Amino acid sequence: MFSLCSLLLALVAIPYIQGACPKPTDLKNPDGTLTCAKVYDKSDPYYENCCGGAELSIAPDTDLPFLPSSWSNVISSLVVAPRCEVTVWSRQGKAGKTRKFKTGAYPRLEEFRRGIFGHWSNAISAIYCRC
Repeated sequence: MFSLCSLLLALVAIPYIQGACPKPTDLKNPDGTLTCAKVYDKSDPYYENCCGGAELSIAPDTDLPFLPSSWSNVISSLVVAPRCEVTVWSRQGKAGKTRKFKTGAYPRLEEFRRGIFGHWSNAISAIYCRC
């Protein structure tokens, strides 16, 4: 019983699991300017392997109602910079289901519901990033 209580306490004490994702405060371009968010095309059941594969940096106030074809419906991980917010849509042209992600790391978009049976991994077709 004692070990179960310790495990539960440890899980409650961790605000969110970041995995291999960068910290939101580390999202900057090489010249030091702010990046609103970074999206990744790979996630994994193990958090330490998330935020892998190809990455796309999104500048502040970027509005992409039509993601490039190589990024439409492949985003699996997401990191949002401080004082920024990302809004995503499940269909191109800002149609379909929508969700907002605030500052933080979201290594497994499978954990965020999109309707009754769906999730947000490989389901993002439009994105708006605001800082």
